Parts: sequence; C-alpha cells; structure tokens
Amino acid sequence: MLRDLLTLNVFAFILIFSRMGSAVAVMPGLSSAFVSVRMRLAIGLTISFILMPVIADKLPVPPGDVLSLVVMVFSEMLIGVFMGSIGRIFIGALQTAGTLIALSSSMANSLIQDPISEQQSSVVSGFLLTMGATVIFVADLHHLMIRSVVQSYTVFEPGVAPPFGDLALLMARHVADSFSLGLQLAAPFIIVGLTYYFAIGLLGRLMPQLQVFFFGLPFQITVQIWVLSIAVSGIMLMFARRFENAYISFFGN
Repeated sequence: MLRDLLTLNVFAFILIFSRMGSAVAVMPGLSSAFVSVRMRLAIGLTISFILMPVIADKLPVPPGDVLSLVVMVFSEMLIGVFMGSIGRIFIGALQTAGTLIALSSSMANSLIQDPISEQQSSVVSGFLLTMGATVIFVADLHHLMIRSVVQSYTVFEPGVAPPFGDLALLMARHVADSFSLGLQLAAPFIIVGLTYYFAIGLLGRLMPQLQVFFFGLPFQITVQIWVLSIAVSGIMLMFARRFENAYISFFGN
C-alpha cells in the first residue's frame, strides 16, 4: 500500500513539475540571466510541490511502459514552455516599442547589455523592459501566469497529445499581436519624429546656412525624452492590460 502510494505521488510530481517547471524556466522575469538556474529549479520544485494536492486528481494513471512515460513528460514540457512563452512574447512588445522609439529619437546607436532580453538593446528598450518586468511583479501578474498554468490542465488534458496545429496558430497570433502592440506603444514617438523630420527639412531648405545636424539633434533627443516622460505611465498600463488579457483567456467563463 505504501509502495503504491509513493509510486503514484512520484509520478504525479514528475508530470506536474514537467509542465510547471518548464513554464517557470521561460516566464519573463524568472527566466532572466540574473536569476540563477538553481533558483529557477527551486521555484519550480516548490510550486509543483504546493500544487500537487490540487492537480493530482486531474492526472492520468501511470503508463505501463517507459516510452509512454517519456512521451507524456515531453508533452507536458511542451505545454509548459508554451504557457511561459506567452508572457515572453508579450514583454517583447516593449523591446519592439523601445527600438522604434530609439530609431525615431536618434538614440539607436546607444546600446547596453539588457538583462531581460539577454542581448544588446537600445537604452530605451532596456529601460522599458526593466520597467515592464517590475510592473509584472508589482501588479502580481506573475501570480496570474502561475494560475493560468494550473488552469491549462482543463484546456490541455495531461496524457492526451497536445493540439500542435492549434498551439502553432495561437503562438503565431500572439507574435503578431505583440508586434502590433509594440507599434502602438511607439506611435506617439513616431508621430513626433516624423513631424520633427518634416520641420527640420523645411527649415534646412529655408535657411541653407543653418547647421541642421548640430541644431536639430539635441532638440530632437530632448523632445523625445520629454514625450517619454509623459507617455511612459500609459505605455506600462497598456502593456499590463494586454499582458493580463493574454493569460485570462485560459480561465474560460
């Protein structure tokens, strides 16, 4: 009796950790370079252990052979990576917005090593990504990500092959929505930049002796920083709302 109970609990914990641990490994904020692998592993193990009594009833019976167990664990890992990648895709909208803002404000050549995207990004992108990761934890959106993984057991039943076509279609839709969101967030800066370029071009034609580059570049950077200081709160609110809606869709009615 005790042996059967221990075997069942170990099987349930492996399946839950396969999905939850994979999701934690790619979730924004938790998957950043400054979070050690041991810390991610500890967080995934702790959450899986806490959720095991809640999710154990939804799990199938242990398979009879090793191959079926490997396939089942791989399917759970795939679903977990998919759930965590949704947040990673939507926080990428801030990097898209920051890149467009930097291009329109002549700050695209100022690059830093961004710990969130784990690559070189513009200063504006690094600022928005860091603020976005902060907003996720301050607004408890990381709890929403974990809850959505728990709710995914009603959408993607364990032990059943995941719908690969639907997953690919939904992932492509999220990527398109993320790019569209980044463009919308950067729209005020693009409009200001186009207006500036039109005005500076007209001024250069009217006053050929004017050193347009030395006169216009400091003015352009100053105006765009001023616009950023005004619009950054709205950018974060819009990002948080779209980020929340992306995960709330898994809760159903």
